[in-house]
Amino acid sequence: MKRVTLAQVAELAGVSVMTASYTYNRPGRVSGEARAKVLAAAERLGYGGPDPSARSLRRGSTRTLGVVMGEHLTYAFDDPQAVTFLAGIADVCADRGFGMTILPITGAVDDVPRIRAAAVDGFVVWTTADDDPVLAAVRATKRPSVVHGGPAVPGLGLVTIDNRSAARAVGVAAFTGARRPAVLSFPLSRDRVSTVARGVDPAGALFPVTRERLEGYRDAAADLGVAWADVTVAVCSRNDGAEAEQLAGRLLAAPDPPDAVAAMGDRIAAGVVRAAHAAGRAIPADLAVTGWDDAAVATELGLTTVAQSLREQGSACATAALDGTPGSPTAPWTLVRRTSTRTTSVADPG
Repeated sequence: MKRVTLAQVAELAGVSVMTASYTYNRPGRVSGEARAKVLAAAERLGYGGPDPSARSLRRGSTRTLGVVMGEHLTYAFDDPQAVTFLAGIADVCADRGFGMTILPITGAVDDVPRIRAAAVDGFVVWTTADDDPVLAAVRATKRPSVVHGGPAVPGLGLVTIDNRSAARAVGVAAFTGARRPAVLSFPLSRDRVSTVARGVDPAGALFPVTRERLEGYRDAAADLGVAWADVTVAVCSRNDGAEAEQLAGRLLAAPDPPDAVAAMGDRIAAGVVRAAHAAGRAIPADLAVTGWDDAAVATELGLTTVAQSLREQGSACATAALDGTPGSPTAPWTLVRRTSTRTTSVADPG
């Protein structure tokens, strides 16, 4: 059926098109009598109101912020840290009367066209890889945009923490007193291949967060006189506790099992703890374990971890994107020591 126009509504109501338009857009400027006529005519003709797309074009704003996530859409609801980060964005959007559109990026051929076609006023890009083509697509829109965690892209804002320094601090906590330290890592590239190797070169990691944390763990090993070439790095394809449990189980069943594991996430660390219990290993006597993020599970398991507020970082990203400012690449972090490592103290500021 042909769409009913506002002009047709105005004609049936016996008012000008401007009066009909004000009925929907500026009701305070229309008398009660005129408004009643317009709404009655609209109901009779089946007119549902102005086209939102046309309205957005007229005012030059959709009042919507796009959030680009390099994960399956369900990740935004299943991963506790993603949920926390999105809540921070939602806080700012709600305060400013903006909506939020989640744009999942999975490596499909339509990723870039979907970014280009997104009806949003700006973008927040969840941590991604140096070679992700969506970064160029976001930049090409010339809309205010901020990347969380990296990479740093000219023309786009950045909000992150000093991942290398934080990894060095938590790495020292994990590796102190260990003879065979290991790392359970986030993926190295968008291929998300799960591997196990010794002395993985951080420079080969295309995800800046992964690369910087590997650099920090390597610094920690050097601080303790441990050769990085002797450190086993097990790479998870996802931030997934079940996969981490399987990988950790393989490591613990090896002839030279690790006696310390620094995990890049609390969910991954929880998987390591489950594998250790299944293998009959005591924590931290037989196996020291550290996590990252200070999620609820870290408290439950007594994990030494890096605490950061992803909610605050989400808010900072949204604020920077909506204000068109570059953001602050120096969000705070804290090392929280608990009972999963062989050293004891309270918390070290980062």
